[in-house]
Amino acid sequence: MSVPAPRRTASRPPVRRPDARCDARRIAVAITAMCLVAATAAAAPPAPPAPTGCGDLVRGQLCLRGPVGADGTYTAAYRRHGPAAGLAEILVRLGYQRKNDRITAFPGWFGTRRTQGGAVVLSGRVEMLADECIRGVMERGETVYVTKWSCS
Repeated sequence: MSVPAPRRTASRPPVRRPDARCDARRIAVAITAMCLVAATAAAAPPAPPAPTGCGDLVRGQLCLRGPVGADGTYTAAYRRHGPAAGLAEILVRLGYQRKNDRITAFPGWFGTRRTQGGAVVLSGRVEMLADECIRGVMERGETVYVTKWSCS
């Protein structure tokens, strides 16, 4: 019985470093991309002084976002700011209230949750008519906070 001889494989060429032209091309592409991002940011309109659908509270901000005047998913968010952000977490109930020229509806609630890191966000589906306005509502203890009305 004989043992076959070991196979010899061709040696691989040494790993080559990309040439300088390839490095220069990568750098040029990266700089062009950064300039494009900077130009886009510079051309964007300035942010409004206060976000629409938000209301400033003593220790935070309450916001309601969604397709005003249409059915859809609405999001209520509360964020504590300043020294209040370091205080103990609080339990809040978030929701919305709708109105039109005839009636103001009772609040609808997305739920109750404890803030985490000084913030809480809850969402839900709201059915709205085109002539209705909506605002965010937050309840903490026996105190109710609201945003300004948003109308389409």
